[in-house]
Amino acid sequence: MTHRAGLARDEFGLAGFRDFAETILSVRGDRPARHHVALIEALERVAEGAIDRLMVQMPPGAAKSTYASVLFPAFWFARRPESEVIAACHTASLAEHFGRQLRGVIAEHGEALGLRLDAGSRAAGRFGLVSGGQYFATGVRGPITGRRADLILIDDPVKSWAEADSRSARDALDGWYRAELLSRLKPGGRIVLIMTRWHKDDLAGRLGRTEDGWTVLRFPALAEPDDPLGRAVGEALWPEWENAAAISRKRAAVGERAFMALYQQNPTSDSGQQFDVDRVVLITEVPPVLRTVRAWDLAASVATPGRDPDWTVGLKLGRLEDGRYVVLDIVRVRERPTDVEQLLVGIATKDGVGTAIALAQDPGQAGVAQIEHYKRRLAAFQVMSSPESGAKMTRAMPAAAELGSGRMMVLRAEWTAAFLDELQAFPNGEKDDQVDALSRAVITIAKLPALSRRIDLSLLGR
Repeated sequence: MTHRAGLARDEFGLAGFRDFAETILSVRGDRPARHHVALIEALERVAEGAIDRLMVQMPPGAAKSTYASVLFPAFWFARRPESEVIAACHTASLAEHFGRQLRGVIAEHGEALGLRLDAGSRAAGRFGLVSGGQYFATGVRGPITGRRADLILIDDPVKSWAEADSRSARDALDGWYRAELLSRLKPGGRIVLIMTRWHKDDLAGRLGRTEDGWTVLRFPALAEPDDPLGRAVGEALWPEWENAAAISRKRAAVGERAFMALYQQNPTSDSGQQFDVDRVVLITEVPPVLRTVRAWDLAASVATPGRDPDWTVGLKLGRLEDGRYVVLDIVRVRERPTDVEQLLVGIATKDGVGTAIALAQDPGQAGVAQIEHYKRRLAAFQVMSSPESGAKMTRAMPAAAELGSGRMMVLRAEWTAAFLDELQAFPNGEKDDQVDALSRAVITIAKLPALSRRIDLSLLGR
């Protein structure tokens, strides 16, 4: 390839990423389309440090990997020749495929880039640079112990519908990302997640619900209202590659659920779900509330090998002056009866007397005795109890209605993802303890008298 003489140089000592990408691609007669330009500009900001978490959501065939997983790491190394990059895909073979292409770019254009491959490292997916830079490709959930990264690229972490629909597979990917991959990131490091959406609870969905600070670049195959690229509604993302008519034929062939996820980057809930989790308003700061209640769904079993018992859940709900609700805290444990009792007393003391306590009364005399016992232990607090009545779905209707109307806020915390997962799966999920606690909290808080002043949550429990 013949390089353009005298590439423009900026304060980083290298041409901008767009100029770089156009130069590399020009040999095969390619040039960036408008969505590629938007992607290039976002990746440029990652290289400059203006963005440290970038999420790229585009349909299959949009060439997102060409720019993000092949050209961008070459540009990154040209600016940071001593840095380390970890690239992860759903399989090691796909990660190595991108690594092989990247290695080819560096081998062919290394002189112009100021880069030279280390002759002693010849693997496609694991190679070094004479300058000290390192590139390591791996499959998701693959071993990365001993590796460090200034830049992490995660490209297509989901392999199939079967994997996307598997809760255990989603949990495993999320656990690997949080417990292993993030621990490899150096201070000040950056992460780029490149993927086609599959499921509301895929990695992009979980990160969007539980982590702040992500810049999201979402381009559906067919434009929606207020398209970020300025397209007319229904206009194709890359008409030179695939026009709207061809995309519509795919829509009819793959079905609406697959089309909304893979092509529109908007995965929909399975039918039969009661809670529209997309309507939840996630917040990072607690607003002033008029009153609060901690509703408990009690269990008294410890998890053992081969047993998956119910959870004891204590959900704290607040109500604002305008009638909206906010889930403030969730305690979720599997403990013995004596430990559960101590937990209730300890949490009540921490919440303070301003927070009412709502308990479900089990049927029969034993249930009455249990509630009377708890009321004696919690004599300093306002304890409200009643038997459960009606089906779980019926009891959940008030809470689902408030959430569906956009009047339910949830605080971002370590418990948020598990809570939203359970809401999304209800009534077909494996567990519904948090749903039961939310249902009781919504019903109970409506019965509480409004206080004459707002509660300062920072003072509760002092």
